[in-house]
Amino acid sequence: MAEINAKDVMKLRNETGLPMMDCKKALTEAEGDFEKAENLLRMKLKGKMDKRTERAAAEGAIAIAVRGDTASMVEVRAETDFTAKNERFTNAVNKIAQLALDAPAAGPVAPTEAMTALIDDVRISTGENCAIARIEKFNNPGGAFGQYVHHDGKTGVLLLVQGSADETVLRDVCMHITAGVPSVPMGVTPEDVPAAVIEKERKFQIERAIESGKPQQIAEKIVEGGMKKFLAEVALLEQPFVKDPSRTIKEVLGAGVTAKSFSRWVVGEQL
Repeated sequence: MAEINAKDVMKLRNETGLPMMDCKKALTEAEGDFEKAENLLRMKLKGKMDKRTERAAAEGAIAIAVRGDTASMVEVRAETDFTAKNERFTNAVNKIAQLALDAPAAGPVAPTEAMTALIDDVRISTGENCAIARIEKFNNPGGAFGQYVHHDGKTGVLLLVQGSADETVLRDVCMHITAGVPSVPMGVTPEDVPAAVIEKERKFQIERAIESGKPQQIAEKIVEGGMKKFLAEVALLEQPFVKDPSRTIKEVLGAGVTAKSFSRWVVGEQL
């Protein structure tokens, strides 16, 4: 039987983040073969973790990766905030975002074997139910990206633009979208705001005007002004810039830049 020394046990412990006794048992079973012991641990403990997937994973992190005119966004969930801020977890999420850049097409991306392996490592080392919630790839030929992930890792924004854009300005606009002031934007322009949202708001404003005693025709005219104000609050380009409310986002971006679309992700919003 091969001799199992403390140095190898500690090395396996550092590689996997697992208890010393588990590492020693694996090395003993593998007769001192480090790689075989590591694989044994991953196979055994992944099986144990698969039985824990029913546990809610409401914490997590967002990651964004950009390469040329391609970008990706990833959301990975964990059970606790402690794990979501763990270096092993955040490194895995960032690596998955990098891997997503190589997806064959834009749009939702199915997790690959390499991505799943990264999460399995985290699940094994933390004992938590960690899972990839969503991955998306974005193409913007000839354009640029703005990106921002909030310091807690739970909100991320990716902005697609065309034109000569300053990187700092784009990041500031993404920070603005993250802040959601005066409200979280629902489209780039008023025309991009979903028709159902506009109709719901219009109906609400008319009902409120009628309840205040205004006749139907008067109420509808009053509401036109209210709807313009509403659309200015929810259309990104019309919003006052959070850092300087005297300027709109359209003015901040400048005449040479056209905002195409944006994605604002928050951890757990799809639960």
